[in-house]
Amino acid sequence: MYHERVLAMILAGGQGKRLYPLTKDRAKPAVPFGGKYRIIDFVLNNFVNSGFHKIKILTQYKSDSLNKHITRGWNLCSSINQYVDLVPAQMRTDGNWYKGTADAIFQNMNQITDENFSHICVFGGDHIYKMDVRQMLNFHIEKRADLTISAIAIPIEMAGEYGIMEVDDNWRLTNFIEKPKTTPKHIPGDPTKCLASMGNYIFEPDKLIKELKEDALDETSSHDFGKNIIPNMLNNGSNVYVYNFNDNRFLGMGAKEIGYWKDVGSVDSYFQANMDLLEYEPELNLYSEEWPIRTYNHNLPPAKFIRDEDERVGAAKNSLVSQGCVISGGMISRCVLSPKVRINSYCNVSNSILMENVTVGRYCTINKAIIDKNVNIPPYTEIGINKEDDLKRGFYVSDGGVTVVAKGAIVE
Repeated sequence: MYHERVLAMILAGGQGKRLYPLTKDRAKPAVPFGGKYRIIDFVLNNFVNSGFHKIKILTQYKSDSLNKHITRGWNLCSSINQYVDLVPAQMRTDGNWYKGTADAIFQNMNQITDENFSHICVFGGDHIYKMDVRQMLNFHIEKRADLTISAIAIPIEMAGEYGIMEVDDNWRLTNFIEKPKTTPKHIPGDPTKCLASMGNYIFEPDKLIKELKEDALDETSSHDFGKNIIPNMLNNGSNVYVYNFNDNRFLGMGAKEIGYWKDVGSVDSYFQANMDLLEYEPELNLYSEEWPIRTYNHNLPPAKFIRDEDERVGAAKNSLVSQGCVISGGMISRCVLSPKVRINSYCNVSNSILMENVTVGRYCTINKAIIDKNVNIPPYTEIGINKEDDLKRGFYVSDGGVTVVAKGAIVE
């Protein structure tokens, strides 16, 4: 079913400071993931697979690579009024950049009023998950909600790390607490779980416009959905409901995929989410034909593995290898390779993510590292073996011990 009167607005202007240096030259939603994808591909596929084909992507911070990716890879059928449109920050109201998530929508309210939409979806563009959005919309309509917020059920002992929502037995929102210091109310029917906001919202258009206009006039507001719009709607008696993401089901769903949602906001969480893809039965299945994950496809030849001469063997174990890669006499193990990576003879690369156009010279040893695109690693180089040496060479080392070599870095 094509939901032609529903507008999806994706917030994709985030700086992603905790993902630095991967966000040094790109917005967080544009960071590569899983070899050939970008983070934003997952929310886009959720909408398209669910039959939502009117999509606006709001950009701001270092959006060039994101713009190119969307322009080249996401062309819907304009002849029947389907689109994925890029909407750059235009300072339409007071000459300022976006002051918060709510202000980003407020500054682009013309996108809502230009057509007669029945519902407005406001989703983040920087999380990894699969979701049939139709089910959340049906829940919203059934409850006659002014706003529906999607939430993930988490162990109640982890509540202090998230924005927590409390609901009544009908799943109507009763309280919103940012990183509570005391044990919050559990979800109906399960005393071990509470609800953490996913930052995905469905609004009634008139209600959204009213709330945004009032918020824009409040000089004390942070102009943020979580901090301002939701508490205001809760206080003024609006019908705000919470949709339990753990109830969501999509075509081809595996048992391990139920409730899978990752906020890849830090280097360590990003690294682990990529490594999770390498499991025999991963929590996120990229190979489902029923729920395809589309992206821009490089016009490149198949990956090639060459050399089989004693210790000079081109081979990969438990790895994802994208098109255009050449593994020439080197060994990779538990690695995620983006397109056009070359591994030369006698290398040993393990537990690592190598992005587009990385070349690894002969006799290199790399472990637990992320090598961003366009990096040429000289022969006999070690990365991720001695973290103190990595720091001295100007590489970033995360709290979890992941070494990151920035895009285009000169490695000596």
